[in-house]
Amino acid sequence: MINVFFVRKDAIILTYVDDCIIISKEASTTDEIIRSWEKGNENFDFTDDGDLEQYLGMNLTREDGVIEITQPHLINRIIDAVGFDASVNSKSVPAVKPLLHHDTGGPERKFNWNYRQLVGMLIYLMNSSRPELAMTFNQAARFSNDPKLSHERAINRICKYLLGTKDKGIIYHPDKTKGIACYVDTDFAGSWSKADANNAENVISRTGFVILFAGCPVYWRSKLQTEITLSTAESECIALSSAMREVIPLMSLLKEIHAAIDIPSFKPKFHCTVFEDNESCIAMAKASKFIPRTKHISLKYHHFRSFVKKGKIIIHSINTNEQPANIFTKPLEDSKFRIYVQS
Repeated sequence: MINVFFVRKDAIILTYVDDCIIISKEASTTDEIIRSWEKGNENFDFTDDGDLEQYLGMNLTREDGVIEITQPHLINRIIDAVGFDASVNSKSVPAVKPLLHHDTGGPERKFNWNYRQLVGMLIYLMNSSRPELAMTFNQAARFSNDPKLSHERAINRICKYLLGTKDKGIIYHPDKTKGIACYVDTDFAGSWSKADANNAENVISRTGFVILFAGCPVYWRSKLQTEITLSTAESECIALSSAMREVIPLMSLLKEIHAAIDIPSFKPKFHCTVFEDNESCIAMAKASKFIPRTKHISLKYHHFRSFVKKGKIIIHSINTNEQPANIFTKPLEDSKFRIYVQS
């Protein structure tokens, strides 16, 4: 979680309210910055906690170049909030089909724990260290206004999954030979439910993507699209565009911080490799012009085509069964879920 991001030629400073991280290639640079804050005209009063081991409730461990971020304290708070005891069995996946819908007229909730409070804690956990919860959490969070029994059970299942994975988190094993990569997927009209067939939201597709740098996930998202699409190709194109809105600023950011942090594999050009599993979407993204059937998405969803033309964004096809972004768009069976989580 970052509020403000400062960059100078030899250091990067990240701040969140009154917490701060200083990153530099040289320890002497970090020490010089701290001294300037202590003895400068501003007279800052702060505590130097040394090397980064804990930050905003996250535990960071480093060993042989591998970094792991876990949040066991927050997970315990979540489990305590729903009132689980030692008799509760854990689950191997956080969600199963069918997907949730408004369930208007459905059974009321059985327990009185605070649904919104749980959603708030889960969103912080998901954004910080547990990307595999993105799709599961997003669909449950949509119904915070009037949750029913079905929504309560969905939150309970997430918590049962966390019960068996308290000590797990996100693992970063940087590979300097890899640059920026993005995996994009969509679930076309996957929320449609016969029980809520008159609700237009049920035919809106879901976008899911993950952006990696040096082989490490740095940004992920699972969300419903903002409009109804007419084909799988169109929904995939919208998902691709949403991902590119995050990729393009990241490419610029990496250029800016290049002086402060060594990124040897990116001299002298930054580019991104995108993996998409829909051939029609790839064809539209690479095409030099639009046909009548696709002209309605020409401007809004192809702001990134100039980057494709210049070779700064390279789009490749990937087999649907090998697409890790599947985990951000739909519930998966245990075997597939484990493959994507472990990768």
